[in-house]
Amino acid sequence: MKLALSLLLILALFACATMIRVENRRLAAYRAHPPEGRFIVVDGHPVHYVQMGEGPDLVLLHGASGSTRDWTFDIAPVLAERYRVTILDRPGLGYTPPLKPNGVTLSEQTTLMVEAARALGVENPVVAGQSFGGALVMNWAVYHPDHISAAVSIAGATHPWPGGRDTLYALLAQPVIGPIMAHVISAWLPEAYLEGQINAVFAPNDPLPGYADYIGAGMILLPEQFKANAQQRHELLHHLEEQQPRYADVEIPVEVIHGDADTTVGLSVHSEPLVEEGQNGNLPVLDGVGHMPHHVEMAETIAAIDRAALRAGVK
Repeated sequence: MKLALSLLLILALFACATMIRVENRRLAAYRAHPPEGRFIVVDGHPVHYVQMGEGPDLVLLHGASGSTRDWTFDIAPVLAERYRVTILDRPGLGYTPPLKPNGVTLSEQTTLMVEAARALGVENPVVAGQSFGGALVMNWAVYHPDHISAAVSIAGATHPWPGGRDTLYALLAQPVIGPIMAHVISAWLPEAYLEGQINAVFAPNDPLPGYADYIGAGMILLPEQFKANAQQRHELLHHLEEQQPRYADVEIPVEVIHGDADTTVGLSVHSEPLVEEGQNGNLPVLDGVGHMPHHVEMAETIAAIDRAALRAGVK
């Protein structure tokens, strides 16, 4: 009996310490990285966005664990010299709250992004997305063809992949154990771990100086964002299995850019089949570039967006 009470006391103390650490980290993250844009409400749901520049409309969609800050770090201000750039936080990430507590489909995410862009007056945009954002770009092209002029997939996750789903994401996606795990990870995972993850996603290229501090590791570690990201990544495979057969129907210009050293989203699994299956695809392969070409090869990424706009006749 005494042992059981001791264990319960230890568990209670650990739970209290975990919640205190989570809230301290939350406050620190919000202070260090407040919303950099504004909010628009779509069907009762707030969406955080950044809008800059003048010219043809360009929408930018970030990848997993990302936010508007991935774009505003460097490439968005350059693009704003020639486009009206609209950057949207995907649901559950950055400062856009989750659409649902237990996961959201790719199409539900995209519909929210489409309606947010339309509410902001964005018309017939070129839509570019990196990594997970590339999946949304192609979902936009497949299911909302009247509200997009051209698609740009930047190291995009566009196809089902071999090997199945990650076990950690599967656990975090569960409705009961997921939130518990997310809080424990959020409280106790050192931020240095995320710096290692950033190094890995840039590899074999070096991360840009100041990138990790700018995007905010503390935001990525918030439990609700950690869980939302896990749910989305866990469910992505199934959604791509449904979406991929429709790529042959996409009639708008599709520009694809991908590094041949990308070990996060494989070139041969995603971008090469995308161009082969579509009607209007174009794929420059970047030698020695990993998963972050929009930072490592910014000029090549901007060139791909410009080609898409020219091919669509909006520039």
